[in-house]
Amino acid sequence: MDSYRTIKALSEGTYSEKRSKFLAFAMPVRSVDEVKQLVAEYQKKYYDARHVCYAYMLGAERTEFRANDNGEPSGTAGKPILGQINSYELTDILIIVVRYFGGVKLGTSGLIVAYRLAAAEAIEAAEIIEKTVDEDVTFFFEYPFMNNVMRIIKEENPQIISQGFDNNCSMTLRIRKDSMPRLKSRLEKISSLYFE
Repeated sequence: MDSYRTIKALSEGTYSEKRSKFLAFAMPVRSVDEVKQLVAEYQKKYYDARHVCYAYMLGAERTEFRANDNGEPSGTAGKPILGQINSYELTDILIIVVRYFGGVKLGTSGLIVAYRLAAAEAIEAAEIIEKTVDEDVTFFFEYPFMNNVMRIIKEENPQIISQGFDNNCSMTLRIRKDSMPRLKSRLEKISSLYFE
């Protein structure tokens, strides 16, 4: 798999049930540190809310994830939010749902439904995009072989991340994961070229 689905930018959704209000925020994230920072920001911003629950999924393989109930009965908040992330097959996403208690208990099944629907509202409002899993390759070659290298770059169309032209030239290219073996094998045929 060399592509994955995520969201383009912050989106919001709301859901109300028996006077309890659920504010949902879906946002693109790249790391656990970013998740922690955003959760702390929302907990500070909505300090007067009863619960600030969340779930996230990271990485193209979708193997790094966590769900947090933040004081709600176990499995009634974080899991339903994570369930929505999974049903849309998204990754590199954090969904935070802020609950303002309305005075009427919703019960376990009521909470599960409320958190699930609030998370779904935020996802529905988002622009879902597909991204490719890319790899970088760095290599060195002698200047006389520049035309050969540039011809391959023109035909394979990788992104040029960096390049240096001294006695020995260097270049770092980025290309979609499944195209990397072909790019490398073509470059290997150029004499004097070697990889980092």
